[in-house]
Amino acid sequence: MTAILGVRKVRKSYRMGKVIIPALRGVSFDLEESEFLAIFGPSGSGKSTLLHLMGGLDRPDEGEILIDGSNILELDDDRLAELRLTRIGFVFQFFNLLPKLTALRNVELPLTIAGISEKETLQKSREILKLVGLEERINHKPSELSGGEQQRVAIARALINNPKIVLADEPTGNLDTKTGWEIVQLMRKLNEKKDQTFIVVTHDPNIAEAADRIIHLKDGVIEGIKETPRRKKQ
Repeated sequence: MTAILGVRKVRKSYRMGKVIIPALRGVSFDLEESEFLAIFGPSGSGKSTLLHLMGGLDRPDEGEILIDGSNILELDDDRLAELRLTRIGFVFQFFNLLPKLTALRNVELPLTIAGISEKETLQKSREILKLVGLEERINHKPSELSGGEQQRVAIARALINNPKIVLADEPTGNLDTKTGWEIVQLMRKLNEKKDQTFIVVTHDPNIAEAADRIIHLKDGVIEGIKETPRRKKQ
């Protein structure tokens, strides 16, 4: 397989008053195209910081983030914003849906921002909502949807621009166990059906085991990288 993303000796610290708190201490790994990767670790291990750096939402103090061999840290803010809009999809723990918009309108937003025609936007949004099992709920607002349904809308929105990489930050953290597992199985299905690369940050070992590989992060360093039985069968 081809490496679609590379993390090279990434370090990141935060200042709290006069104290500097290291979040990442020289993290390096490669992500293969079409892979489903879990970044696993306890709270405060640096998981979300790493995800934000890979998505271009923040910049490291040192190191490189490579997508298709190009260092995204060399991009200016406008080109980085374009990269996030067209090539990276984001799924967050708290859904981040606009409460006054329907499921359909929430999913349409990235296409509207990208300047896609209204006809094509509507068609694609309906198709992706059908793919995540919400074709009967497209005109419902977030307050009228369950937590699992809201996360499905968020996943549909993340996929609408057909990104090469989907980054999910604790996507099951705000859901009950059964619904959370259904969301992970949905992401696995989309990973296999659409051949897209997924990175899921989680502190839940059961969720992590659904991935092809697990990177165990603790105190800002990689403690180990494990291939799951699913990966070994491939």
